Amino acid sequence: MDIIVSNASDKPIYEQIASQMKGLILSGVLDAGAQLPSIRALANDLRVSVITTKRAYTDLEAQGFIETVQGKGSFVAGGNMEVLREERLRRVEEHLTRAVDEAKAGGIAAGDLHDMLDLLLED
Repeated sequence: MDIIVSNASDKPIYEQIASQMKGLILSGVLDAGAQLPSIRALANDLRVSVITTKRAYTDLEAQGFIETVQGKGSFVAGGNMEVLREERLRRVEEHLTRAVDEAKAGGIAAGDLHDMLDLLLED
């Protein structure tokens, strides 16, 4: 699992970890039921505090992305496709909002924006 943390980022490290793990789950790189590295192993790999990785796992579990089984470890949550779908919709909405803002700033008409989206969807 490739997770990269940056001390120069304005995001806290636990948030960087959680965000990248979410991305791996949403993109299908991590399938439902896949076992995640232990909190301690991930902390060692990333050279961060165990508390930091624990916070990332806790946040992911609270959001429904992972499940932790006492004594067995943490796994990608299965059967919770609605949570994953909502997260994907939220991400797409954020991207579209930025695109609309950029189009407005550039004086691009709504019809032209619709045409662009239609063309992109055809590919």
